[in-house]
Amino acid sequence: MIEKDLDGNTNKGSAFQIGEKENLAAELKIANKELNYQNEEKENRAAELVIANKELDYQNEEKENRAAELVIANKELIFQNEEKENRAAELIIANKELLFQNKEKEQRAAELIIANKELAFQNEEKENRAAELIIANKELAFQNEEKENRAAELIIANKELAFQNEEKENRAAELIIANKELAFQNEEKEKRAEELIIANRELKKAEDDIRKLNDELEQKVIERTAQLEAVNKELESFSYSVSHDLRAPIRAINGYTRILMEDYEEKFDADGTKILHAIIHNSKKMGELIDDLLAFSKLGRKQVAFLDIDMNALVKLVREELLFEEGENIPEFNVKMLPPAKGDKSLIKQVWINLISNAIKYSRHKTTTQIEISAYETDTHIVYYVKDAGAGFDMQYYDKLFGVFQRLHSQEEFEGTGIGLAIVQKIVQRHHGTVWAESVLNRGTCFYFSLHKIKY
Repeated sequence: MIEKDLDGNTNKGSAFQIGEKENLAAELKIANKELNYQNEEKENRAAELVIANKELDYQNEEKENRAAELVIANKELIFQNEEKENRAAELIIANKELLFQNKEKEQRAAELIIANKELAFQNEEKENRAAELIIANKELAFQNEEKENRAAELIIANKELAFQNEEKENRAAELIIANKELAFQNEEKEKRAEELIIANRELKKAEDDIRKLNDELEQKVIERTAQLEAVNKELESFSYSVSHDLRAPIRAINGYTRILMEDYEEKFDADGTKILHAIIHNSKKMGELIDDLLAFSKLGRKQVAFLDIDMNALVKLVREELLFEEGENIPEFNVKMLPPAKGDKSLIKQVWINLISNAIKYSRHKTTTQIEISAYETDTHIVYYVKDAGAGFDMQYYDKLFGVFQRLHSQEEFEGTGIGLAIVQKIVQRHHGTVWAESVLNRGTCFYFSLHKIKY
């Protein structure tokens, strides 16, 4: 039966493939017959080889017999000369026959090897033909599937064409509606244009009002700046008054108390002596408090010079300037490499002094004082830190840590004015950095501060 495609043409490709399949089947039958013939030839050659071996054994026996006869012939040499010559000639012929048979055996063995190789080659050819036949069958199945897919695509294309015709009609209807909408929008645009003219007038009026407000704001800024300068001058005057007017009475109290101690110590009992010591101690503390307060107030007016700082050298200098009383725990420092940063060397030195002094002070009641100083880098900053294993503090009171006169430990437990950390925070903020702390009560504290990297 001749197959036809969708266009009505004879499927010549399928007929050709069927013919190819028949040819391959015929070749396969011929190859099988050839294989059977070669197997028979192999059996025949094997039988001949067995016969040749038997003939060789027989000839060997004959040679032995002839040798025996030769011995007898030698004894009867006088009587059997003619027999001896005949037998010698027969022996020569037998030897030649034996050599010939040996050559034949070798040739048969070589032919057998060639036949085996030929058989292996034919088996490979058969396998290749079988594989080609499988591929041809798959190709035929694929082509049939492609024909079915093409038929399905043709049906879908017809449906798509019908759908597109409907869409064209719908678009035509939508175009009519869009034209009507466009006419309506043109009317709306004219109305909006009139509204826009009115809005522009109102906007111009608003710009005039904003300009007046800006002028008023600039005037207020000038006035506030003048007020701030006046306040700063008053603050400077107050600072001078504190440094001059308060120091004199405190020095006088301290001096008169020492005179009493030196001249009238024998006339005071134990309570009186204790009171005099308390007066000297508190006057000294008041002097330190005034010094710290003045240092804190001056930070806001000091000009910050941003220069490259060698942090390793600066921390080494601070450590060398530390003084310790006899019997006090000498701290064990673990100082790692500190990258350089930008900042005011004198102010950053004060930061290191305050943080290292705090670490030593709050580790006083520990058996050993261990302090770690190190740093790490972020994208834009270098973060330095001072870590101790001292008294620590409760993090719920963290918001009081950097306040002026704020203390998280009693004066009897650890001395101080409560301004050191406030000074640290103000210095770091003047350098556009950040300072913070992490602590665990009775286990230690770590203070961090960040400075800008040096840009190369």
